[in-house]
Amino acid sequence: MTDNDAWRALSHHNISTVTRKKNCKVSGSHVSYLENEVRSSLKLQRTLVQTLPDGSLQATPKELLYEFCTKLKPSKLGIMQVGWGGNNGSTVTAGIVANREGICWETCKGMEEPNLFGSLSQHGTLRLGITSDGTDVFVPFKSLLPLVEPKDIVLGGWDISSYNLAEAMDRAQILEPDLKRKLRPLLESMKPLPGIFDEEFIAKNQLPRADNVIQTKNKAQQVEIIRQDIRKFKQQHMLDFVVVIWTANSERYSVELSGVNDTAENLLNAISSNHKEVSPSTLYAVASILEGCPYVNGSPQNTLVPGCIQLAEENQVFIVGDDFKSGQTKMKSVLVDYLVGSGMKVESMVTYNHLGNNDMFQLTDGEMWKPKSAAKSRVIEDIVGSNGTLYKEDEMPDHVVVVRYVSSYGDSKSDVSEYVTRTFMNCPYRTVMYNNCLDSALCAPLIIDLAIFIELFHRVSYRTSDMKAFAPMHPVLSALSFYMKIPRTPVGEPHVNALQRQRACIENLFRALVGLNGEDNLFLETKFPYISE
Repeated sequence: MTDNDAWRALSHHNISTVTRKKNCKVSGSHVSYLENEVRSSLKLQRTLVQTLPDGSLQATPKELLYEFCTKLKPSKLGIMQVGWGGNNGSTVTAGIVANREGICWETCKGMEEPNLFGSLSQHGTLRLGITSDGTDVFVPFKSLLPLVEPKDIVLGGWDISSYNLAEAMDRAQILEPDLKRKLRPLLESMKPLPGIFDEEFIAKNQLPRADNVIQTKNKAQQVEIIRQDIRKFKQQHMLDFVVVIWTANSERYSVELSGVNDTAENLLNAISSNHKEVSPSTLYAVASILEGCPYVNGSPQNTLVPGCIQLAEENQVFIVGDDFKSGQTKMKSVLVDYLVGSGMKVESMVTYNHLGNNDMFQLTDGEMWKPKSAAKSRVIEDIVGSNGTLYKEDEMPDHVVVVRYVSSYGDSKSDVSEYVTRTFMNCPYRTVMYNNCLDSALCAPLIIDLAIFIELFHRVSYRTSDMKAFAPMHPVLSALSFYMKIPRTPVGEPHVNALQRQRACIENLFRALVGLNGEDNLFLETKFPYISE
C-alpha cells in the first residue's frame, strides 16, 4: 500500500493561492469611490477580424473606452416566483428562512448548519491579482461590490396549487424531517397568490393540482391582476426592487405568428383580443415588464417571444432566459469544452436521465417534452462550432437525450452519460459518467443568484466616448448566461454555452465595474521577466 501523504511530503511546496474575505478597493486615477457610487473607466481591447479578397484573415486590435457608474447601496429586494409552491420555490424559501434564522437540524450523521453552497454570489471567488511574492489572491464576488444579503430578500409569488409553503415543503420531500419541523411554523403563513391557468399550455396530469387559479379567462384582465399583485407586494413590504422568476413547470411552445406576438404592439393587441397563442408565462412576463420588474424564464418554453423582447427593450427592463442550467447540462458543457478544447473529436453523446418530481411528471406529456428536449440538445453548439479543424460545416456529434419519469425517485435525479471521442490516429476514448443529485437543491442557489446579480446590474450605468449621458445595460441580460441552458443574447452577440466562458463573463464584468482589466492568465511578467533598469 502506498503512503500517499508521505510521498506528497517529499514533493511539498508552499501553496501560492490565498483567499481574502475582507472588502477591497481598487486604487488608481481611473477609479473613484464616492459616497454613494463607484466610478471607473476601462480601455477595452477587441480584435476585429476581416476576410481579405484572397480569403486570408486580417485581425486588427481595436480599443474602446468605457466609463461605468455603479451605485453602492443595494435595493430592498423581493423575489416573486411563478410556481412558488413547487419544489424549486419551496426549497428556495426554506433555504433563505433557515439561513436568516440560523436554524440547525439533526440528521443521522449529527447536526447540520445552514449554508448557501452552490451560490456564486455567496460562495464564488474571483482572482483579484498577485502579491509581490507571487501569491495569487482571490476574493469573494461580494467583496468587490456590495450585493443584497439573501437573508434580507422578501419572498412571494403565485401558484395554481393552494398549498401553503410548509405544505409545499412537505410535498416536495427534499429536506430532512427535523429541519422541516423547525421551519413549519415560519412557512405556514406563506401562501401563494392565485395563478394563471390555461389547460392549452399545461399537461392534463396537472389538473388535480389546480385549485388556486385566477377565475377570469380574459388574458388582459389576468395581466392586470398580476400587475396589481406585484404592486401590492412592493407596497406591503416596502420594496425598492422586485424580480419575477418563472420556477413553474414547462409549458408547450407558443406558436410564433406574424401579427400576433412578433412585435410589442401586436403582442399587447393579441392579449387584448384574448388570442389563444399567448401563453400564461408570456402574460407573467408582460405584466412584469409593464411594472418595471425584471423577468427570468426558468423553463425551456418560448416565453420570450419577439414581441415580449421588444417590449422589454422599449421599457428598459431586464429579461433573462431560457431554462435553468443546473446538473447534467453543466457537466456536459464542461466535458465537451475540455475534449474539443484539447483537440479531440467528440463523435457521440448519449445521456439517460430519470427523476420523479412534478416537473418531470408534467414532461411525460409528449407535447411538454419538446421544449426541454430542445434546450438540452443545444448546449454544445458554440463549442463544436469553434473548431472547424475537427468538424466540417454543419457537422455535429450524434447527441441523444433520454429522460424518464420514475415516481419513487421524487426530487432525486440520476443520469448516466456516455461520450465517444476520437483521439490521435482515430483511437477511441470512451467516457462514462454517473451523477445523482436533488434537482431543486441545484436550482435553488441559481434562483437566488439570478435575483441578486440582476439587482446589482440594475445599479450599473455606462457611457462611451460618443455618449453624453450614462445609460443602463442592454435589457437582454446575457451576462447571466451561466445560469441558462438556452441563453438569450442581444442582437449581434454570439451565443456562448461553454461554461467557463460564461463564468469568466460574470467575473470580468465585476472587474470592469471597478476599473480592472479582464483576467488573461498570462503571467507575462514572469514568463518574460520584467526588468526595471
